[in-house]
Amino acid sequence: MSEISRRDFAKLAGAGGLGALASSGWSPFAVAQGAAKVVIVGGGAGGATVAHYIKKDAPELDVTLIETNPIYSSSFFSNLYLGGFRTLESLNHAYGGLGRLGIKVVHDTATDVDTSKKMVKTKGGRSYRYDRLVLSPGIDIKYDSIQGYSREVSRIMPHAYTTAAVGKRQLKQQLLAMRDGGTVVLVPPNNPYRCPPGPYERACMIAHYLKTRKPKSKLVILDPKKAFSKQPVISEAFERYYKDIIELNLSTEIDDFSVASLDPKTKEIVTKAGKRVKADVANVIPQQRAGEIAVKAGCTEGDWCPVNPDNFASKKVKDVYVLGDAAIAVEMPKSAFSANSQAKVVASDILADLAKKERFPARYRNTCWSLLAPDDNVKIGANYAPKDGKLDPSGGFVSQKGEPADVRKQNYQESIGWYEAITADMFARPVAAAPPAEQKKGG
Repeated sequence: MSEISRRDFAKLAGAGGLGALASSGWSPFAVAQGAAKVVIVGGGAGGATVAHYIKKDAPELDVTLIETNPIYSSSFFSNLYLGGFRTLESLNHAYGGLGRLGIKVVHDTATDVDTSKKMVKTKGGRSYRYDRLVLSPGIDIKYDSIQGYSREVSRIMPHAYTTAAVGKRQLKQQLLAMRDGGTVVLVPPNNPYRCPPGPYERACMIAHYLKTRKPKSKLVILDPKKAFSKQPVISEAFERYYKDIIELNLSTEIDDFSVASLDPKTKEIVTKAGKRVKADVANVIPQQRAGEIAVKAGCTEGDWCPVNPDNFASKKVKDVYVLGDAAIAVEMPKSAFSANSQAKVVASDILADLAKKERFPARYRNTCWSLLAPDDNVKIGANYAPKDGKLDPSGGFVSQKGEPADVRKQNYQESIGWYEAITADMFARPVAAAPPAEQKKGG
């Protein structure tokens, strides 16, 4: 595989004490002869990883994973699909590997949690009892956070910011169908949201497509924020590669480029600063919140879920953990790498708790790569540890302006290796020999 081996990835992501726990004499029979039930809701980077690691290290525990979709379509790397660097199919992953471990994989939608009876109810009418519950529901879109936007309007102006493949496909098809000389409008959300650099990598990927296929076209960014993640290196890419394509409008004290209204019929978007743009293609990304099941379980405070940074146990509900995008991790970004790292700590904590074993100090890590142009990839990351009720970052790094081309190319290869490794880690399958690609250089 590319650059990052599976072993290297495990070290990078942080095993959260799992290896130490396994070597310390963990026995599943320490928990009522294996009768303990762990239910996980959400089969993404957080939930699938928790299920994998708990069942791998304690095979006699009863582990159930409840996930609506039989095929997982990753949000991470989906921008590369828009730029022509990957196929949509290469983002799809099945749950067979987890099933073969003995995990009960249930493709149904969790609709309610009775925390007094420790029961999860599903749309299909079934109920699942738990001793420990893990919620990794990802995000729900706050459609009403933008005037004139709705679930129905998203079919015309897609956000393409969840694991649903349909939104990604719609946006790509609209780009393919757009005339040369058309206008694409990208509306990023306000903080906090999933994958902070995501909208700006997406801008680069859309601009790359326009540059190579429809060079008379423009991409207008209407941003409610004053600044964004990796801004120096991404702005450098805007200037270097897409100077005549991208128009970036960041909000200031004077001009607010938040969307005041939009018209799905005319595709005209009006900002609070009074700027009007008529789009041929509009990618509108609204505000977000924790997935609905976290609300039903009583785990939310506002839009997100407060958790104990030592183990991501809910601060609101006993014997429930919340991780990934839905959790309030303060300094730790909402990302797949973060969720995967958190999942290993959660798995370790649940095993230690059920077995009445020592808990090991939590250590987390995040790294996020962004592709700006062919073979030009930048990254940001840090380590995190609990301190004074928060997650304290250390060892932070971020790509710098003017880096050599070979460094950026190495970053790209590293990101490909990471994608292969994390999806193998999530779904308990061998690492792919090479990533499927639409075109090596995109377009």
